[in-house]
Parts: sequence; C-alpha cells; structure tokens
Amino acid sequence: MRQGRARWLTRLAFLTGVALWVLPVQAKEDAQPLQITSFSGAYLAAHIAESDNDLDDAIAYYKQALAFAPDDKELQQSLMLALVAQGRFEESLVYADKLKEVPDVERFSRLALAIDSFHKKDYAKAQYWLKLSLESDLDRLVSGVMDGWAKEGAGNASEAMDSIDKLKGPDWFGLFKSFHRALIADAAGLNDKADAIYAATLADTTAGGSSPETWMRNAQAYASFLARKGDESKALAVLNQAEAFAPGKLEITTLRDRIAKGDKIEPLVASPADGASEILLDLATALNRGGGEPFVRLYLQYALALKPDSDAALVQLAAVAEQLKDGEGAIALYRRIPASSPLKELSDLQLGLNLADLDKHDEAIAHLKAYLDKHPDDMRAYLALGGVYGSKEDFRSAANLYDKAVEQLKNPTAANWNIFYQRGIAYERLKEWPKAEPNFRKALELQPDQPQVMNYLGYSWVDMNMNLKEGLAMIQKAVDLRPNDGYIVDSLGWAYYRLGRFDDAVREMERAVSLKPEDPVLNDHLGDAYWRVGRKLEATYQWTQARDLKPDPDVLATLQQKLLKGLPPIESNTAQETPKVKPVPAPAPKG
Repeated sequence: MRQGRARWLTRLAFLTGVALWVLPVQAKEDAQPLQITSFSGAYLAAHIAESDNDLDDAIAYYKQALAFAPDDKELQQSLMLALVAQGRFEESLVYADKLKEVPDVERFSRLALAIDSFHKKDYAKAQYWLKLSLESDLDRLVSGVMDGWAKEGAGNASEAMDSIDKLKGPDWFGLFKSFHRALIADAAGLNDKADAIYAATLADTTAGGSSPETWMRNAQAYASFLARKGDESKALAVLNQAEAFAPGKLEITTLRDRIAKGDKIEPLVASPADGASEILLDLATALNRGGGEPFVRLYLQYALALKPDSDAALVQLAAVAEQLKDGEGAIALYRRIPASSPLKELSDLQLGLNLADLDKHDEAIAHLKAYLDKHPDDMRAYLALGGVYGSKEDFRSAANLYDKAVEQLKNPTAANWNIFYQRGIAYERLKEWPKAEPNFRKALELQPDQPQVMNYLGYSWVDMNMNLKEGLAMIQKAVDLRPNDGYIVDSLGWAYYRLGRFDDAVREMERAVSLKPEDPVLNDHLGDAYWRVGRKLEATYQWTQARDLKPDPDVLATLQQKLLKGLPPIESNTAQETPKVKPVPAPAPKG
C-alpha cells in the first residue's frame, strides 16, 4: 500500500505537538434506556452499556439494579465510577459517601470526598479523606501531593513542601514532586524557593523525556512566575528551552507572545484546588499512552471537577473520547474550551474533524471554511479541510484548497512538507501526475528522507513502470526508516510484485501482514503473491481472510472474483500488470 489506513482524513495531533492520537468515531443513536423488571436484567444491561461506552444508559441501568439491591456495594461502586467518568461528579458523591470505608474502592470514593472538601475550602477534611488504608504507588503520589495542596490551603506551605519531598516511591515520582513543590512555593509567595525548584525541575530533562507534558507544564509555570516577577528576558529564555525540547506547543507559543507584548500573566496554578487538579491532570496525561483510557478518563474528570475550565484537561479528555469512539462526546468537550485559551484553535480544528468522522461532512466543511476565513494562514486548517475533502474522495476540491495553501506560503519551511505531500496525493488521485510529482519532490526537499513521502513517490513510480530502480530504492529506504510500519512494508512487497519478483513479494507481504494482520488490503495483496508463486491454497485462505475483515466495497468485489476464479495468467511483462486493488492513501504520521 502507498500509505496507512483506507481513510484519507488528515489528523492534527502530529502537527501541533499535542498528544491526541485519535480513531474514527461513531454517533450514538438517541434512545431511552428500557425499563427492566429484574435485578439480573438491569445488571446485565448496565454492563453491556458500559462495555459499549454508553455511560448514560449504564448509569440508568445501574440505578434500576440498585432499586432491587440498594445495599449492593459492587453496584454502588460501578454506579459511582460511571457517574464520575461521565462528568456527573455531584451525583457521584452520595455513593462515594456510602463507600468511604470500603478499602477496594476508597482510592476513588475518598478522592471524590476530598475533592468536595477542596470545593468547600475545608482543607482539614480534605486531608482526612486522603488517608487511604490500601494504596499503590500511584495512589500514594496522588494522595500525597493533594495532601500537600490541602496543607498549603490551610496556610502551611513549608510543611506542604516538606511532606511532598518526603514521599517514598519509585524514581519517576521525582518530576511530579519537584514540580508541585515549586508550584506550592510560588502560590505561597516563597519566591526564592520557587525559583530554585522550578529551575532544578527544568534542568532535569531526563525525567522530562519520561513525562514530557509535565516537564513542559513546569516550563510554562516557571516562565509565568518569572514574567510576574518582572524578569521577562529570563522567562523568554525558559520558553526557548521548552520550544527546543518539544517544538510547536501552542501554550508555549502563546505565552511567549503575551510576555513579549507585556500582557498581564496569570499563574498556572492559582489556588489549592487548581494544584490538586494539576496533579490529577499531570498523571492522567502521563498514563494516556493507549489502552488505559477508562482509567485516564476518571482522573481527568476528577481534575475537571476541581477546575471546570481547565483547557488542558478538556483537550485531553476530548482525545480520550475520540479514542473510545465517542465523537459526540469529544465535540461537546471541544466546545467547552474557553475562547481565551491557546488551545481554542486546535479544538476548533479537531471539532471539524470529528464532525467529518460522524459523516457530517457538510457541517464539517462549513465549520472548517469559517475557521479558514478567520485564519487564512493556518496550515493546519488547510490540512484539516483537505482531509475532509479527501474522505469524500473530492480530490479536486482538495487540490484547489492546497493550491491556495501554497499561495499563502511565501517561504516554505521544513514544517510545511505535509502541505506539498497532501497536494501531491490529491493530484495523483486525479491522475494528474505532472502536477503531483513536483509536490512530492518539494516535500522531500523540505523534509529529506521523510518515509511516507518516499514510500508514496517510490510506489507511484513503480506502479507506472517508470524510474523503477530509483523507486524501489526509495521504498526500501522508507522501510529501513520505518521497519515496523506494515503499510510501508506492504508497499515494498507490492513493488516487487509489480516487477514480477514474486518470491521477494511474498517475503515482504508476509512481514507486512504480521505487522497489520487486521488490514484486509494487506491480506489481499499477500493472497495475490501466493497465487503467483503457485501457493494457490494459501492464496485462497488469504483472500478469505481479507473478505472476512470487512473491506471496502471495491476491494470486496475483487476478492469475490478471485475466490471464484483466481488470478488470470500473466500475458505480458509483469511490470505492466495493473493492481486489482489500488489502495487509498492516508496522511503521514509524525515523522
């Protein structure tokens, strides 16, 4: 395959430095939960709804089940966690109170009660709730740092910093402990201590490599602190260091602009509740690396319960909603981003992409066009709107749009390679190769050895029986750079196939399928290669696999023909053989 998935929709996370890897989303049909007349029926319905990520229905069914068994602790726990996960924090408190002495769930029940005490500024009570009988390393860090913020709220900043410093745990505690000690010193007006601890945390780039978002939050907080103390030059130097560490962070860029203009700068954490929210956000962000979305969502919702306008928590929570295929939920969260937030533009772009993923293409196009009218030089918006056109296979509109984007680029930089890459794809899909090829070459001029571009250009050359040696070498180099990318490996296999080197094709396509066994097109290609080397039984099995993986209609049609008749004999130069399935390109991931 030339590139990735069979979807063309451009994603923005890799363009903005925000960790927002997302998946296609689905709309939830509006339907009221059924009234169920038995405990077992309600209990089963609740678990099914929860497994489908339909939390509103899960909550309704758990409540029905509790009507039959009001003292069932397991049900109370499930209902409490579902309420928190859905952002219905106040409703969860009644169940948190019922479960406050149950060891297996107190990490969540007592956390909820502590958050309620932060709301009421009852810091002594918050400290009481944060004492757990059972705690993991993670629980100890959460409760210990939040306890420190409660102490700071009660006017005991030095004691707060000491208690956090004495927290015992693994080495990865260090960054979170030092960051929050700096924040507490800052909030308490202990400026010399704050400066020293912020600086030491900033210097620990090794820890930053493990938890980059938290390290960047420290840089942001430190620069804000320095700007408030009148040291703008040092604040800008801190932001320059952060920019070098992780380029393109919108919060850093915006803060730099505001400091340079002399705007009034607010602290990152302005209250004990903000500080308690921050540690939950920091840990949720560090944990959000795939596979733990339900747990991460709980921490983020707790963080929002403490600080409802936290733009960072809202964006992270929206990303989790996307990962859980809850497009409507993601859109609702993006709409909550304050207009003053540096993440507002990103949220507007992601909102448009979610509309497209929900097949609301006209609404998505209107939304993104309106955004572009306000921000005509924002290349992310061109990529987003172009991606929506691509998902509709409206490549003419995509090409025209990218032409406008290039007009805006007076002096293209390495960061703009994807504009030319996507314009090349649009023109290639329109079969206008003389316009497509220069764009791929320009993308490689801006970003030499970019694997996706080399893969697409090399494959196109081989597919058209031109520049065969150079094309094959280019694909091989892309594979060397991304050896675990099943789609690029498949490109190499398909190039060998087009050149009649079927044994080589089998070797590479087997590897591609081992990397992406769930992809129907890759399985289809392997079947073709098996057929050409005489392994016809295995070819039939592979085509059957591809058919059962629910491919797109055009792929399915060719598979059905192959399962009936196999492949026809090769009548001429194999390099002229036209692929039975022409893969649809997807955007390049971060490279």
